Amino acid sequence: MRTARDIANDYLTLWNVPDPTERRQRLEAWHPQARYRDPLMEAEGRDALAAMVTSAREQLPALAFCLSGTPDGHGPFVRFSWTLEPEHGPSVAFGTDVVRLDALGRIAEVIGFLDCQTACKTDPGSASNFDP
Repeated sequence: MRTARDIANDYLTLWNVPDPTERRQRLEAWHPQARYRDPLMEAEGRDALAAMVTSAREQLPALAFCLSGTPDGHGPFVRFSWTLEPEHGPSVAFGTDVVRLDALGRIAEVIGFLDCQTACKTDPGSASNFDP
């Protein structure tokens, strides 16, 4: 059985994979009608999710999502925090996501929270300039 850390790492890897084909393949492990929502964007279904993540990668190519802290969960929910950072340098954003799994253990829903938008707004190449 996958742990909360496994789920968080798999999820963040989806956002960091540079190849759109590999991203789409990774989404096959999600529920077909999985939903995503955060303050900047939302999508429903694997195709829409793939397009959303591809758009984000194109606009934030030099940044990576990294796990921050220890993921936890109970029942069908997993909660974890992340940072968005360049290879060398401080984080430009950080947030917390809550994932709901379906009965088969697939990601069915993600609700994302931007815990720090101020840092984003001070960096012209940061996530605050992301236009979904």
